[in-house]
Amino acid sequence: MQSGRRRIHVDPLVTDTLLACVMATVTVVYGRQAHAAQYQSEGWPPFGPLAIALSLAVNLPLALRGRAPWVAFGVSCGALAAYTAAGFQPSTNMWAPLLACYTVIVRSAARRSAWAAAVTAGVWAAAGLRARLSVELSLAQAAIGVAVVWLWASGSRQLAQRNSQLAELTAQLRREQELRARHAIAEERLRIARELHDVVAHHLSALAVQAGLAEFVFTSDPAAARQALASIGSSSRQAMEEMRGLLGVLRTGTETADKDALYRAAPGLDALDDLVERARASGLDVTRTVSGHQRPLPSGVELCAYRIIQEALTNGVKHAGHGARVRLNLVFHADLLSCEVTSQGGSAPAAGLPSSGLGLPGMRERARLYGGSLRAGPTAEGGFEVFFTIPLAPLDTTGGT
Repeated sequence: MQSGRRRIHVDPLVTDTLLACVMATVTVVYGRQAHAAQYQSEGWPPFGPLAIALSLAVNLPLALRGRAPWVAFGVSCGALAAYTAAGFQPSTNMWAPLLACYTVIVRSAARRSAWAAAVTAGVWAAAGLRARLSVELSLAQAAIGVAVVWLWASGSRQLAQRNSQLAELTAQLRREQELRARHAIAEERLRIARELHDVVAHHLSALAVQAGLAEFVFTSDPAAARQALASIGSSSRQAMEEMRGLLGVLRTGTETADKDALYRAAPGLDALDDLVERARASGLDVTRTVSGHQRPLPSGVELCAYRIIQEALTNGVKHAGHGARVRLNLVFHADLLSCEVTSQGGSAPAAGLPSSGLGLPGMRERARLYGGSLRAGPTAEGGFEVFFTIPLAPLDTTGGT
């Protein structure tokens, strides 16, 4: 069962044809009856076959007024002029040319419409004179009739133009909405890809290094192997927790009662200790220093800084190798947060850890998102450095923000 009513569409040609047939029928029937009752006594010619043929020629062209308005107008006005010149009583055929003139004015420019109005007024004035009206009355009748049609048709034309402009603007708005929706989807995909890269790449890199270490010292140093396996378990659980939180944020229509649990996986700078410990468990010699006046930061800024530091340590695990020395220096300035992560030394890069190529671009994108900047590249000593800054709200004199 359809929920709404189906809209019935009727071809305008069908409507115009019915209108033309009705007007032709009414004109012929009225002309014959009026001639039999009155016109013959007044001396008008009989309403015979010629009058009927000319009457049909005046009215039937209205069927084409939608497809060929100028053709319909020309034939109708010409037939009325012939009908009047033949001496027949013209009052029965004067309305079809006026309707044809209306259609021409609606469909044509003002200059061309003026010619159609002038021709219609002339035909009407001639018909009025033929109907034995005074010159003044004939001209007044033609002027008033054409003026009313002109005003009505001009209003209809302006309304049609406004409707066309409105339809065009609506279509343009719909296209812009589709473009904005596509852009939003693309941005959301980039955000999800960045989050997945930050979460998955860091933990999998650490898991791969720890698994390789456990396998290497499995027989020679069981205690170190057990410690590596414990780190694998801890890193994998944290990775699962972060992935669960990320998927929870992306999911719609969740039924969990604890809405805050969906956002617990977004870490901040208070989780740096765990991040450093995991990097140390992966074989890096990490030294961390924090200076300046520490204070609470917006959650977005904290997540941005945490993810950049996480990616920098992940790059150290991937490329610096086991035993590399990593220095992490986080500084809280009055209106700026800066961080420097440098790695140097190491036995060899970790094997089997392909790079996605999204690490450095993702870090730069995060820094730019909060108005900051990031610089990354090799150092003169042969290591690698990541340095970024993020602007903060100025620190007031009381130590607040």
